[in-house]
Amino acid sequence: MIRTHDAGSLRIADAGSEVVLTGWVSRRRDHGGVVFVDLRDGSGLVQVVFREGPAAEGAKELRSEWCVKLTGEVRERPAGNTNPDLATGEIEVVVSALEVLSESETPPFPIHGSDDIDSGVDEVTRWRYRYLDLRRTGPAHAIRTRARIASVIRRVMERHGFLDIETPYLTRSTPEGARDFLVPVRLQPGHWYALPQSPQLFKQLLMVSGLERYYQIARCFRDEDFRADRTPEFTQLDIEMSFLDEEDVFALTEELFVELWREILGVELPTPFPRLTYAESMRRYGSDKPDLRFELELVDLTAHMAGTEFRVFQAEHVGAVVVPGGADYTRKDLDGWQEWAKSRGAKGIAWLLVPAEAGAELRGSITKLEPDRLASLSAAAGAKPGDAILFAAGPRRTTLELLGALRNAVARQRGLVREGEWQFLWVVEAPMFEPVSSDNPSVTDAGGPGWTAVHHPFTAPTAEWEQTFHTDPEHALARAYDVVGNGMELGGGSIRIHRREMQQRVFDVIGLSREEAESKFGFLLEAFTFGPPPHGGIAFGLDRLAATLAGTDAIREVMAFPKASSGGDPLTGAPTPITDRQRSEAGIDVRPDG
Repeated sequence: MIRTHDAGSLRIADAGSEVVLTGWVSRRRDHGGVVFVDLRDGSGLVQVVFREGPAAEGAKELRSEWCVKLTGEVRERPAGNTNPDLATGEIEVVVSALEVLSESETPPFPIHGSDDIDSGVDEVTRWRYRYLDLRRTGPAHAIRTRARIASVIRRVMERHGFLDIETPYLTRSTPEGARDFLVPVRLQPGHWYALPQSPQLFKQLLMVSGLERYYQIARCFRDEDFRADRTPEFTQLDIEMSFLDEEDVFALTEELFVELWREILGVELPTPFPRLTYAESMRRYGSDKPDLRFELELVDLTAHMAGTEFRVFQAEHVGAVVVPGGADYTRKDLDGWQEWAKSRGAKGIAWLLVPAEAGAELRGSITKLEPDRLASLSAAAGAKPGDAILFAAGPRRTTLELLGALRNAVARQRGLVREGEWQFLWVVEAPMFEPVSSDNPSVTDAGGPGWTAVHHPFTAPTAEWEQTFHTDPEHALARAYDVVGNGMELGGGSIRIHRREMQQRVFDVIGLSREEAESKFGFLLEAFTFGPPPHGGIAFGLDRLAATLAGTDAIREVMAFPKASSGGDPLTGAPTPITDRQRSEAGIDVRPDG
């Protein structure tokens, strides 16, 4: 190394030492003959002082982000000049020699003094100059946190005998819920590889192979519509093991999370994590990833409104969120909730204010409700004097989802979220199937509604549904599980199907003919004829996990060179057109039949 020390590592114990440092000029201050420079490298920042001689003369020419090498003596700062906010704040380096390694143009945005991840500079500019953005403390910390997370993951997995095994990037196109990225094959014109959406099929084949414990920090690719929280390439921690049940997955995950939160944040997580069935989670919180840092459980008023003549509540489901102290809502506040509901595609929400004064009248948009029903409504909802009740009514699932979002919004508005707290849980026994969405209509061979797998088509049914899931797909439950932290899904997995006959029944339910199943998954089905073991696993979105531990909501902040929300790369300009020659060589327009 051309330096003897990292700039950010110097402490009072180093006083009197001769050091050679390298790094960037973060800030220069000329105090009438004495020049102070904040020198920054990957380890942090230290103040260096130029007092006299050629080095001091050279320091007058220094500018922000110049790359320099200097030699000097570490000295204790004069009394009253220490900086308690800086790790190196008790010392400074008095420079005797200076060498400029390279000069810098004026950066397109400030580097010094803009250390928060969100610096006020628009994202596209930051991604365009990501190599400068990462010189700032906040963005660099996010990337370093991700690297520490990967180190902890490998330590825990190796402790339990897992093998780090790579699976192919160039594979065949298989239906996995999103569009594939396709790669033309020059040597076989008209044929295409697909980039993997996940290593799902390969990790199951590894279980058939008898390797038993696999993990991979895997790159995955999905050609999805542009969304703020999605990118076309992402990373997941992928885990699979044989001869297990759900408890093995839960125990491993909880051990991993405990170690991550302890090492990265210094937080001790209590285990085991609580568990909720999907049905209970939706009923109580209107979400399959509930935030437990506040209460506000949903209220089911469907039975209370049964037989009502009030048309608003003549619905499959009537529910409510009770707002503590919400009787202080103004009409403007209540109109704001109406607009909020409409922005989510709902017709609106109804409301009732419970007066704090005894004997005062109820006020709200539902006062035309039958008097007896209205009089007992506050008690039925569990509302106290001074509270507000916000109602939604309609189809059960969409109403619960609206109320779940309302619950979260109310908690944020009223300051009910216990910030700094970590609440984890498992959500288990999700539905095995759901109807195909209206924008992709389908019917089964029997002429009924088409079905798609909620998790993926390799997920096993629960024991009570093993024999009948194909005859009643609407109610069948899966051996699927998600781990949720503070209202975010951090990972999900399932116990897999390992019997060919059961796998084929799933394909039948989702409308995949035997010929199509053989064409798409024949290699997996064939493997299932050679004594496959019971197996299962889980995958964690590493980007989301790293963002959570780094204290940011944006997964792009923990990616070294992220794509913009448009899918484009502001740094390299990708994607770009290709030439006619490239197109011809790749055989893009060639059909496999010639």
